[in-house]
Amino acid sequence: MGEYVRRVKTGSGATAVQIASKTRGVRSIVEHIGSAHTDLELELMVQTAKTRIRERVQAAGQAELQIDTPADPVVPRITMHHSYSRLLYDTLADLYDQLGFTDAVNDRVFRDLVIARIIEPASKLDTIRILDNLGLKAPSNSGIHRSLNQAADNDYRDKFSAACVAFRGTEHLTLVLYDVTTLFFQVEQEDEYRKPGLSKERRLEPQIVVGLLVDERGFPLQLHSFEGNKAETLTLVPVLDAFRAQHPEATVSVACDAGMLSAANLLALEDAGYSFIVGSRIAKTPPDVAEYQHDGSALSDGQVFESRQWFGRGETRRERRVVYQYREKRARLDLRNIEKQVEKAQKVVAGATPVKKGRFLKISGAVKSIDEALVESARQRAGIKGYVTNLPILTAPALTVIDAYHQLFNVEASFRMAKTDLKARPIYHRQREKIEAHLTVVFCAIAVSRHVQEMTGVSVKKFVQQLARVQDGVVSIEGVEHVVPAAIPGEVRELLTQLDGSGAGH
Repeated sequence: MGEYVRRVKTGSGATAVQIASKTRGVRSIVEHIGSAHTDLELELMVQTAKTRIRERVQAAGQAELQIDTPADPVVPRITMHHSYSRLLYDTLADLYDQLGFTDAVNDRVFRDLVIARIIEPASKLDTIRILDNLGLKAPSNSGIHRSLNQAADNDYRDKFSAACVAFRGTEHLTLVLYDVTTLFFQVEQEDEYRKPGLSKERRLEPQIVVGLLVDERGFPLQLHSFEGNKAETLTLVPVLDAFRAQHPEATVSVACDAGMLSAANLLALEDAGYSFIVGSRIAKTPPDVAEYQHDGSALSDGQVFESRQWFGRGETRRERRVVYQYREKRARLDLRNIEKQVEKAQKVVAGATPVKKGRFLKISGAVKSIDEALVESARQRAGIKGYVTNLPILTAPALTVIDAYHQLFNVEASFRMAKTDLKARPIYHRQREKIEAHLTVVFCAIAVSRHVQEMTGVSVKKFVQQLARVQDGVVSIEGVEHVVPAAIPGEVRELLTQLDGSGAGH
């Protein structure tokens, strides 16, 4: 009997490929080709062994080749079919699972919509293209619509919100941050949901108001939408009420910016039993600061003043803590802006520019002048920021109040992520249920993205770009398809190592 290809399982689980021969029933190993750990390696080694046997037979002038598999061409036919980012998809799917989203909602199509939005925000039809490019069996357009309908009908967002809080752990959740934004719609007519209202971007199209509640590091906890003409100050209490109803065991304080500050709003927060830290508008120099400056003392960087002030009128009048802090960097910026506004007013007074309303411009009949008292008052307040809270000083000393408020940049960062990296707008859906489902996809995408950013220190955009470069190949050997795993660059391996160390985000 001539030479043949021999396959043998090894103790390590690999498959050894050898060239063997038998003479009078005695087998001998002619050549050891190697040990295969994958189907692709095995196929390549078998083809190599066959080629070497054929070469020896031809060299010896033999007419026939006896082997245990059908004869093949000397050079195996290998063709490249396509490549895809399996690593990127699998990694994002694992992160989605880590947050407890799959346990909360077992909807593979919805998960793919979230992953596709992180990779490349696009329309529903484009989502199919994105998933196709990942080498996946993409859902149909009707399948996507079914998933979005289920998201609205089965309260997916409440379930995902609960998963986010569980992932963080209520024992670590003492401060929440809140802010709102507006999302506009390219529609000609408003309806009961999409209405023109106060737009931070000065847009005139119908819009909705979206409120986002996050923890102190910007990880999303809840997302709610409101009618486009809903006042920002009226959205906070309903959002906190919904959070408390879902998590009665959590005792949290909320921080929000000065746009949420109104006597009625603070009263509603207190009457509902909430603790708060809110940025304060300063219309005049605080008495404590004025007294300090009156003595000729210069403010020092980081200097803190604390007082109690009355808010509201009549029976609703209440006394609250107000913390003030002076920062040199803020003072430089404030003074620069003051000087620019004074210059504009001076040009109006000199007749160099048309009469316009100006912060420091005083007009009495035909006489125009600079309001020097107002300018001096503004300069005295430069660099001073106020914070109103109902938290007792023993629970939240002044610097704790200030630090908590300064975490608001995290909710702003999450909104920027939604509007840029995840592109939550403009929205083309017509029905409120579909809009809410779209926002649920965005909410989950923000959660996964913030988790990536926390664990790796890089933006989700850079993370996707890095992992997308790692492309597995699909090749065909003699008509049989095999996957060729990609080599993982060092910087990508480092990102994956950082993700492997992720726990519950505490």
